[in-house]
Amino acid sequence: MEAGVQVPQHVALILDGNGRWAASQGKPRTYGHMMGAKRVEPICRHADRRGVRYLSLYAFSTENWKRPKAEVAALMKLLEQYMGICKRLAMENNMRAKIIGDKAGLPDGLQRAGADLEDTTAGNTGLTLLICINYGSRDEMLRGIRRLSGDVRDGKLDLEGISEAVFSSYLDTAGIPDPDLLIRTSGEQRLSNYFLWQMAYAELYFTDVPWPAFDEAEFDKALEAYANRERRYGKL
Repeated sequence: MEAGVQVPQHVALILDGNGRWAASQGKPRTYGHMMGAKRVEPICRHADRRGVRYLSLYAFSTENWKRPKAEVAALMKLLEQYMGICKRLAMENNMRAKIIGDKAGLPDGLQRAGADLEDTTAGNTGLTLLICINYGSRDEMLRGIRRLSGDVRDGKLDLEGISEAVFSSYLDTAGIPDPDLLIRTSGEQRLSNYFLWQMAYAELYFTDVPWPAFDEAEFDKALEAYANRERRYGKL
């Protein structure tokens, strides 16, 4: 990319295609998830070099619990192991990590590993990595509405004072700027219950490349497409 080209502040990624990529290699789906996890570090490093300040990864959705039990168990174990790898990556690169989603629904070991990752990296000032686990946008909004309603009931919040900014403060992404760009790999062209509130004005980029094969050059293609789009934000 040329110097001076506009770079999105917040890039959200849907890491799709691990299982299909593995099948194309004659391997089990769990192999695809393992190889997909290895793509996170180089993409994080590259995004940071490009000037991206927030990178969100849709790692495990609320709907993913419907997958075969053996695959879900393997994913939970992989995610718990990856928390330690991510902590090393974050500390080496001054990155801050944050877990997004309904943490209470996760296995205890993964909850502890995620909390340790967040606590250890809280003081870092570089790229912020948001890892979305047991996340679904509808679930997020319902949980936020319940907390907001409780505050209204308890007199902590005035009903007439509820604005978009106030509602946003009850979401998992409170304090995080909305995504400017969504990248979804592996050819699907839908949001899949991901950041539905936050992506009201995000640019959408879809690629046929599966996540385990998504490299720095592919990331740059998405950034270039973003830079070449004219964003009107509802204006004529």
